[in-house]
Amino acid sequence: MTCSNCGAANPASQKFCGECGGRLALACASCGAQLPPGQKFCGECGAPATGTGAASLAGPRAAAPVAERRQVSVLFADLVGFTPFAEERDAEAVRDTLSRYFELATSVIGRYGGTVEKFIGDAVMAVWGAPTAHEDDAERAVRAGLELVDAIPALGPGIAARAGVLTGEAAVTLGALNQGMVAGDLVNTAARLQSVAPSGTVLVGEATRDAASRAIVFEEAGPQVLKGKTAPVAAWRAVRVVAERGGAGRGDALEAPFVGRADELRLLKEQFHATGRDRRARLVSVVGQAGIGKSRLAWELEKYLDGVVEVVRWHRGRSLSYGEGVTFWALGEMVRRRAGLAEGDDEATSRAGVTRMLTEFIPDAEERRWMEPRLLALLGLEETPSGGREELFAAWRTFFERLAADGTVVMVFEDLQWADDGLLDFIEHLLDWSGSHPLFVVSLARPELLERRTGWGTDRRGAVSLRLGPLPDDAMRELLGGLVPGLPEAAVVRILARADGFPLYAVETVRMLLADG
Repeated sequence: MTCSNCGAANPASQKFCGECGGRLALACASCGAQLPPGQKFCGECGAPATGTGAASLAGPRAAAPVAERRQVSVLFADLVGFTPFAEERDAEAVRDTLSRYFELATSVIGRYGGTVEKFIGDAVMAVWGAPTAHEDDAERAVRAGLELVDAIPALGPGIAARAGVLTGEAAVTLGALNQGMVAGDLVNTAARLQSVAPSGTVLVGEATRDAASRAIVFEEAGPQVLKGKTAPVAAWRAVRVVAERGGAGRGDALEAPFVGRADELRLLKEQFHATGRDRRARLVSVVGQAGIGKSRLAWELEKYLDGVVEVVRWHRGRSLSYGEGVTFWALGEMVRRRAGLAEGDDEATSRAGVTRMLTEFIPDAEERRWMEPRLLALLGLEETPSGGREELFAAWRTFFERLAADGTVVMVFEDLQWADDGLLDFIEHLLDWSGSHPLFVVSLARPELLERRTGWGTDRRGAVSLRLGPLPDDAMRELLGGLVPGLPEAAVVRILARADGFPLYAVETVRMLLADG
């Protein structure tokens, strides 16, 4: 080490210069910058100049833990019914169930950008806002709690979960080793709130409710008497997600609760995550009569995917039941929206939008030149270039494959029963040729589609089919109870008879009754 006073070289272990006796400069323990004698803070990074002696003189070292106050959201969740479950089973089976629980909790929490702080027995604590903060941390925490509580029953018979989420200031220690990252009354209160939550529910505090209420519906749960707290704590029950992040896409119209399709939604989620994990194309075909809930299932998936951390490129297009020249209308709708175009945009605007889109997503200039006229032909802006349908399909498929370079591409085709055979052929082409790209295709169709394509959704690798039937009466009653609490029993019975298990019919009947006063 060179003495700043006389310029003499000294061994790194010395505190004072061997030539002039002056005190040697210290090195910042955080960034390694030299610190003049007597300086209290590093001029480079602002860290306290607490290091002295040989360890500091040796150069940079691992940053010491930094404690600060931060706004965080803390989630506690634990299992309900696990003790009797464990008593009836072999220790190895219990350990396997706990391992799957820990894996599930870690996956769900990480999916929403949270950090697992610790596992305590069959309880888990997670935090949002540290070490990385987002403006929607409270909403992320509640979304994670709802998904975790919903997923736990699949672990075994009689097992459920409950959760509590609180948002507020806490002491956060960044870079902590062998100690908790977050501490304070907020953590203790969140744990107590979770302990009084009914099985299968997520309770939250007022600050969490306020921060997440644009995207999530809450019901007042009343003041909760918590152990160790001198006054009751106000709490709300998180009911369901009703919009994308921050409330985007939330309509003013009456929205019924999502009931009776938890298994189907779970399968969609699993297939989506498998698509990203395996990086290969998949198709989930959802088949059911009009009004049975196909579009609602897709909307629930969209709300869910908007909350997860993974990069997702969402596309949605509808096949028309009328008109000429609409063979690939749904696919063109997806491309048009990706380019930021509206249906009524003129030709110049549309061409400029396609060029701009390709520049953003297709890095190779030669590939852009090949792709552009074929995308313009899809939008009806140019004649089909030479090469026939095979060239068109290859260009359209390659476009979506390039979009999937940094995340999963989702393509939802609605009303596929109206689609021309050409669009059905393209979707099958996509599955056949995009084996190494994460393309997740969801088709929504009435049973008539299967009269034309008997093997649709089952005859290709990566294809899964879902048949939606009418909802049972108990699910329909739950739907009506969530839609209009306190609806007279006579009205419930008449609506159930008229709806015949079709959610849309029940919702439209209620809307009609409300409109009539």
